[in-house]
Amino acid sequence: MSLFAASLFPGLLLIALGAPLLLDATGAKAAIRAFPRSASVGYVVFSAAAAWFLYNILHLSNADFGEYRFYLFAGFAAVAILAFKCVPDFLGVRGASALVLLAAEPFLGAAYMRYDHPLRLFMVSLVYVAISLAIWLGAQPWRLRDFFNWLFARTGRSRGLGGLLVAYGFVLCGAAFALR
Repeated sequence: MSLFAASLFPGLLLIALGAPLLLDATGAKAAIRAFPRSASVGYVVFSAAAAWFLYNILHLSNADFGEYRFYLFAGFAAVAILAFKCVPDFLGVRGASALVLLAAEPFLGAAYMRYDHPLRLFMVSLVYVAISLAIWLGAQPWRLRDFFNWLFARTGRSRGLGGLLVAYGFVLCGAAFALR
């Protein structure tokens, strides 16, 4: 992935996530509020994260325990399948956390050793904040439900967060085009 794409994609994603909050769209707010406990969304998101992780396991090199890749694949596949049965609560939050952790590698890889572009730090900072939140929410997924309850208690909070996301999204898009 190029540094341009690695900066543009998160910017567009932030704008897409922040615009419904900024515009105070009630349907989007209801969907966001329902996300942590939604079983159907949880199955889709967690399945995508498990599939991506298992794909990475199958493509391990010998230096990364690649000679044991089939044993690792079987073990982690069993854990993923059992997660649907044993810990179905907040499965979407756990899956989204895993997707963020898996997606961080290409973005950070695009900025690796690119000291000639200081604007890359806008994207890298966002990725590290996302990694920190993903680790925290992966361990305590109910905190996202609590955050959404706090966020939507007053209209100004959700609009403020939406404005912040949209503004940072435009900063990232501007940085992407400046990196070109």
